Amino acid sequence: MNYQVYTPSPELQPFIKCFWKLDDEGVDVPVRQRVVPDGCMEMIFHYGDNYKQYFEDGNSIIQPKCFVFGQITNYLEIEPTGVTGIVAARFNPDGLTPFISMPIAALENKAVEISKVFGEKGIQLEKEVFRATDNSQRIKLIETFLLSFLADPNIFHTITKSCVEAILQSQGQLSVLELADKMNVNRRNLERKFTTAIGMSPKQLSRAVRLQAAIKMLQENSFTNLTSLAYENGYYDQAHFIKDFKEFTGISPRHFFNGNMKFAALFASTD
Repeated sequence: MNYQVYTPSPELQPFIKCFWKLDDEGVDVPVRQRVVPDGCMEMIFHYGDNYKQYFEDGNSIIQPKCFVFGQITNYLEIEPTGVTGIVAARFNPDGLTPFISMPIAALENKAVEISKVFGEKGIQLEKEVFRATDNSQRIKLIETFLLSFLADPNIFHTITKSCVEAILQSQGQLSVLELADKMNVNRRNLERKFTTAIGMSPKQLSRAVRLQAAIKMLQENSFTNLTSLAYENGYYDQAHFIKDFKEFTGISPRHFFNGNMKFAALFASTD
């Protein structure tokens, strides 16, 4: 599995956390991979074979070749159907809003075809990306497409952006009340604006960011025991940490890095 991260152009860095690509030749018996919430939305292009997505009720779908995936509020499982070839843009938590006209909530936990998000422009982008011969070309095409939307440099709501930055800097350890006080705004007003722009509440994003910080520590083995890991990441105690972890990932911290958690580990390691 070859996973690489690319830095976006300076003009797009306020909106995009990174571009990434994933290549893999596949195996005779594919393994389901679990993806957990991280507060980021993605624009994904499969220039390899499609992936299958599984639902909690046991049903599954084949994901589109090219789509936008909204906020993930619980873990989901995906599985390759052959050779993997993916290039994607991972947006900052508040980064997708300037580029789309449909409500962010309509994308929640869904792989929505690019044609439904961007119309004919999206269809043309998909064709150009699949005609490209390498990922440098593909990323340049995606960047050019996104830059065409940024006519207004002040398109972000200042309070929402400042709130996201505070959540990321605190690694999800500020309460909603602390955030509202820090931003000097009414809590209800903050939550309403935030949820409209981000697709999740400040509390949900904080929990996802805090989870990612804990996953990174697990991956790097930079903790003494689960109790110390819990306290360092702002949980009340070990029981609270394990409960939150299981809710988001479906498994306990001790069983996290088994064969179907490679995706979650890769994405948690992205700065």
